[in-house]
Amino acid sequence: MEQGKFTGAGLETIILGGGCFWCTEAVFVQVRGITDVESGYSNGHVNKPTYEQVCTGTTGHNEVVKLVYDPAQISLRAILEIFFVIHDPTTLNRQGNDSGTQYRSGIYYSTPEQKQMAEDIVRELNDQKLFGKPVVTEVLPVANYSAAEEYHQDFFEKNPNQGYCMAVAGPKVAKFRKTFSEYAKA
Repeated sequence: MEQGKFTGAGLETIILGGGCFWCTEAVFVQVRGITDVESGYSNGHVNKPTYEQVCTGTTGHNEVVKLVYDPAQISLRAILEIFFVIHDPTTLNRQGNDSGTQYRSGIYYSTPEQKQMAEDIVRELNDQKLFGKPVVTEVLPVANYSAAEEYHQDFFEKNPNQGYCMAVAGPKVAKFRKTFSEYAKA
């Protein structure tokens, strides 16, 4: 499947990095109009890196989620608004206790329309000084994407009682459901 292109039945894709992919995936599987979420690695210089390689911070990859969505059900703007609420876009190479370039905030686009929307929202957030600090989210074309290992897929769903899931992913899901209830799947 080619990123950012219609993928049958009017579906599109976007890739987002918002810290640990377990947390980001846990939220976006709950969003109405998103038909598939895949944890992966993007925008590094090693082909098909392993999780262990990415964790060293030397591959240049970011932990990301690839979202396939139906723009007839949810707009890219709404997806990006959710994205900016569920992570801290003002910390460079860090989300909470997770630090390193693999945890950077990023939007990886495949179309000029995705690029424009991402740049517009980042500019709006900075103009509004909504976070009190500048948004450092990188907006770049998707490059060198690969899916993460199978054991990372649906991690929160498969491991809801794991410590990290309970302490970090669970609260992000709850925040999404409270803030964006109109977009939550039943």
